[in-house]
Amino acid sequence: MKPFHWESTHGNFGDDLNLWLWDFLLPGLRDVHEETLLVGVGTVLNTLILPLEGRKLVIGSGFGYGSLPDMRDRNEWDIRCVRGPLTAEKVGVPQDMGIVDPAVMVTEMPEFKNLPKTKRRTFVPHWESAAAGIWPEICKTVGLSYLDPRGEAKAVIREIATSELIVAESMHGAILADAFRVPWIAVSTSRAINSFKWNDWARSLGVTYAPKLIPVSTRAEAIAKGARFWGVGFERDEQAVEEQEKRRQGETMVLTDPEQTRLRVMAKQALAVPSALGLWQASKAKPQLSADATLANRKQRLWDVLEGVRRDYL
Repeated sequence: MKPFHWESTHGNFGDDLNLWLWDFLLPGLRDVHEETLLVGVGTVLNTLILPLEGRKLVIGSGFGYGSLPDMRDRNEWDIRCVRGPLTAEKVGVPQDMGIVDPAVMVTEMPEFKNLPKTKRRTFVPHWESAAAGIWPEICKTVGLSYLDPRGEAKAVIREIATSELIVAESMHGAILADAFRVPWIAVSTSRAINSFKWNDWARSLGVTYAPKLIPVSTRAEAIAKGARFWGVGFERDEQAVEEQEKRRQGETMVLTDPEQTRLRVMAKQALAVPSALGLWQASKAKPQLSADATLANRKQRLWDVLEGVRRDYL
């Protein structure tokens, strides 16, 4: 059995943790049932992402984009649980099968236990914001640590676990923060954000998704998201994100364009002042955290599901 991994061109720790999480939760799974694909963490219940052929075992996946596959044939689809009640309703299974996002189980891995806390207050943007914005520079001006969600998954998770507060545009930034009992604040740089997946997870744990809206930081980011920048509206251009990926490496902008003078950089920073103000104000909002008992209950129910999978497959 092979865990499904949506390998995005940009990298995203919430997807990449599928590469190793399931080996901890279901050791030995790769040695059995080669015909079955384990569909786990991520908003991947989508006809454009999942392969059409082959049997699939679903543990905690979510819907949120594109078209839902026809999952009625139980010989082809073994659905043990999904991310939350909204996905359960879409799929057509009982709501109590919408347990929680399996990423919360990362906290059970020995290497992530008893990590020392720091004083960091950390911003985790959506990957599109990381690609097209100037958020590392903005974070420096508002006293936040910047964490790129496209980084190596375990390194990103450790940064979340050891922070004292997470300001999250990345959904899995909030999911992992909540799992590690780090208070979190949801933000968004686009009114067009897909809130279905956020609400799906939030309702599984009894928290509320009510993001603080922050202006985009650059014209390129506005183009990538179809947002407004300084009163000008832009049509979404997904190619713009790919172009920005080529121009940014980690937290350092690669200034290959001869027109990117120091004056131009200063102008971009000045235009990002509303973004900095919005992020600073959002970081002062009251953070959230699910109830300890609720999280423990959901994790236990997921352990019970995993025990059933071990019994039937291993």
